[in-house]
Amino acid sequence: MNTSLIVTIVRKGWGSTVLEASVEAGARGGTVIGGRGAGINEKEKIFGVSIEPEKEIVLTLVPAQRADAILEAIVAAAGLNDVGQGIAFVLPVDKVVGVAHFLDPSRR
Repeated sequence: MNTSLIVTIVRKGWGSTVLEASVEAGARGGTVIGGRGAGINEKEKIFGVSIEPEKEIVLTLVPAQRADAILEAIVAAAGLNDVGQGIAFVLPVDKVVGVAHFLDPSRR
């Protein structure tokens, strides 16, 4: 099966929004991982001390033919076309194991 991985990086608290949008668009689920930002737009200070804003990284494995539609739903739900809202990108996946339910829809 031809698969793609959609990686979405958003501010903390937005991972569930991304996950819900991807499932509504046809994804079977996803994984949310915590992270922190360190880019030029991440230079926030509290009382003169630099902080690194917390992020959520959402990994969504999808059939390659559905990747564009699912990505569009994520972009719309999380407002990724607005500056500072986050980023998403799609990577091709060469091999997948441990996801029999993904490969065979009758095994839900």
